[in-house]
Amino acid sequence: MPRILVIVPFALDADGVARRREQLGSVRLDPDSEFHYRAVKAGPTSFMSPHDWALMDLAIFEAGCSAQEEGFDAVCIDTMSDSGMAALRSVLDIPVISPGRASMLFALTLGSRFAVLAQWKPSIVRYRKCIPEWGLTQSCASVRSFDVEPSFDTLMDGKEDAVFPRMLDVCMQCIEEDGADVIILGSTTMHQAAVWLSSRLPVPLVNPGPLTYKLAETMLALQLSHSRACYPKPLEPRIDMLHAMLEAAAKVARP
Repeated sequence: MPRILVIVPFALDADGVARRREQLGSVRLDPDSEFHYRAVKAGPTSFMSPHDWALMDLAIFEAGCSAQEEGFDAVCIDTMSDSGMAALRSVLDIPVISPGRASMLFALTLGSRFAVLAQWKPSIVRYRKCIPEWGLTQSCASVRSFDVEPSFDTLMDGKEDAVFPRMLDVCMQCIEEDGADVIILGSTTMHQAAVWLSSRLPVPLVNPGPLTYKLAETMLALQLSHSRACYPKPLEPRIDMLHAMLEAAAKVARP
């Protein structure tokens, strides 16, 4: 019975984590798989600048660095930024999956050019950074935003009637004006719109969070994990220091 840890990239309460867990309902999974969700202890409250990216890398790394010792068989990271993935792969032998580059590569099995639907304009800078780094510039038709400030806690609850049609309009611009033949939701915070959009779009839509769950199951079934040649182990692990740093950060963050 595989146990898979899903790391939520913000320090959310039980309700916020439950909204992330709803992604399980949009994918057919092995009934024997167990998915356990864990929010980070502390971290940024937004995700729009290098300041935020550095904090999130550290927060996600700490949340998952002991997953193998805890008996988990794989780790999924619930953010398109792939934050903390490289660091976790350096200390874990079990598969560590994150949806950013994986979603884009998967989109290229469905079409030749993808577009990324971003939530609002400040988030576009992150895609401008990562898409060239991942060598996918030529395959990216566009990155467009529907320009609604995200809530990393309540997601899209209560906004569906106003926001979903706006998302659809921008997706159609990506298809008709930019030549995209696959659309990728640019954040796991948008997962609540996936079914609605998929039923209305003339091209496939990739929902990144659920994709990582299936990839984790696939890697376990194939007995594959990341390459140690690419992700070498640290010579002197300082996991104790990492835990102490986040414990202290969590105390500062508490009201």
